Amino acid sequence: MAELRVSPAVIEHVLRVRGRVHPIERLDPERTALVVIDMQNFFVEPGQLVEVPAARDIVDNINRLATAGRAAGATVVWVRMTLDPAALDSWSAFLTVNGTPADAAAFAQLEHDKPAHRLWPELETEPNDLFVDKSRFSAFISGSSNLQSLLDERGIDTLLITGTLTNVCCESTGRDAMMLNYRVVMIDDANATLSESVHRATLDNFLTFFGDVQTTEDVLALLG
Repeated sequence: MAELRVSPAVIEHVLRVRGRVHPIERLDPERTALVVIDMQNFFVEPGQLVEVPAARDIVDNINRLATAGRAAGATVVWVRMTLDPAALDSWSAFLTVNGTPADAAAFAQLEHDKPAHRLWPELETEPNDLFVDKSRFSAFISGSSNLQSLLDERGIDTLLITGTLTNVCCESTGRDAMMLNYRVVMIDDANATLSESVHRATLDNFLTFFGDVQTTEDVLALLG
């Protein structure tokens, strides 16, 4: 079983503050959604501009969680970063401050259904899953996607966050979900980013302030 990658100081803090490590100890599968973020060729395929090598290592855990979630009655959502020209124009400050013209050209690969936009082929999707395109790091920020309305239509109140990058789109979506009154679990060994230290720091912060952090095995047990 994977060890939870949260620092001992954070564990000590949350135990002192709330008396237990995990604020979410039960799941109602029918009110739960597994949200898989940006597991697209653009981020997973070797050689891509924003390749996250560790993302290939979490594919098996995501597939296991999706299979178990469906069997238990949970909703599975595949979220894709989608940047058509209009989206890039409306987000020009990001590229001006944090990017280059080459980055803008690379992000154009995330137009809908271009090869880099597609989900990594080793992911096991099903036709009844939800497929959501977002145009910002967070899937919940205004104008980014229709994820909130789809979840609310299904009475979802708990989100299991997986995907890449842990500290960018996954954390941004998880934080905003908490502020919209969802219960949120970041799944440690089903999230990936560019360095172990950044991954750990993100999970430390999330467990302290925004929600729960559990392992794949923890969540499978709750679903089971």
